[in-house]
Amino acid sequence: MPEGDTVFLAGKQLDKALAGKTLTRGEFRHPALATVDLAGRGVLGVGTVGKHLLTRFSGDLTLHSHLKMDGTWRIYPRGASWRFPAHHARVILMTEDVQAIGFRLHDLKLLPTKEEHTLVGHLGPDLLDPQWTDEHAARAAAALRANPARELGLALLDQRVMAGIGNLYKVEMCFILGVTPWTPVSEVDADKIVALGRKLLLANAWRHEQCTTGDMGRGRRNWVYERTRQGCFRCGGRVVVADQGHDVRKRPTWFCPHCQAGPAPGHQK
Repeated sequence: MPEGDTVFLAGKQLDKALAGKTLTRGEFRHPALATVDLAGRGVLGVGTVGKHLLTRFSGDLTLHSHLKMDGTWRIYPRGASWRFPAHHARVILMTEDVQAIGFRLHDLKLLPTKEEHTLVGHLGPDLLDPQWTDEHAARAAAALRANPARELGLALLDQRVMAGIGNLYKVEMCFILGVTPWTPVSEVDADKIVALGRKLLLANAWRHEQCTTGDMGRGRRNWVYERTRQGCFRCGGRVVVADQGHDVRKRPTWFCPHCQAGPAPGHQK
C-alpha cells in the first residue's frame, strides 16, 4: 500500500494540474457513482490527509479516494493516450488542457465538503501536515504511549496514532531505532518515534524514489526493507523476513538480527 509521502506527492501533482480550472468532463466508471456527471464544476483544489486524497469541487462537493494496494492517479495532456488500459480507469477528470485519470481506484466516495471529517476525522496527526506543530507531535506520542505493550510495528501502521506510515517506513524506522518491530512501544522513546516518522516522510515527500539511508544509489536506498538477498545495508549480515499482524493487517516485515535488538518470531536477542 502506498506510503503517505506517495499520496502527498500525488495530491500536489493533481492540485497543480486541476486547481482553478473547470471540468469539461467528469465521469466515474464505478458502480456506486456511474450516474454522476461532474462536468461544469470548478476544481477548488486537492488535499491529502495521511493516505487519503480529497479533491474539492465547487458546490460543496468532495471526491474522496484511497489508492489501496494498486490504485494510482495519472495526469496527461488533453488528447494524449493513456499508459494504462482503459478498462482500469475508474475516474476521468478533464479540463481544456489536461486529463487526470484515476486507475484501479476501489475506494471512492462523493460527499459534501463540510462532511470530510466523517472519513478522516478518526486519523491521528498527519505527518505531512503543512501546519504541523508541537501539539501534533505531542498528540501522536500520547497515542503511542496509550498502549505501551503493543508491538511497535503494529502501532506504526495504525493510522489513528499518526497518519502516513506504511510498511516500508515501519520496517525502516524500527531499524533506525535499533529495535525489532515486535518490540513493545514502552521500550522506545515515543517522542523520538514521532520525530523520526515525520523526518523520513518529509525527506521523500517531493520525489518518487523513497530513501531512508541517505544514499540514492540503486539498491542502496533502504536499510533492510526487501533486502533478504542483498543483506543488511549497515552490517552486511542476513536480513530476516517474517509476518507481523493478522488477517488483512498481516504484513511481511524485514529486520536484521544483528543490528536490531528485541523479540522476533523464531529469534531471541
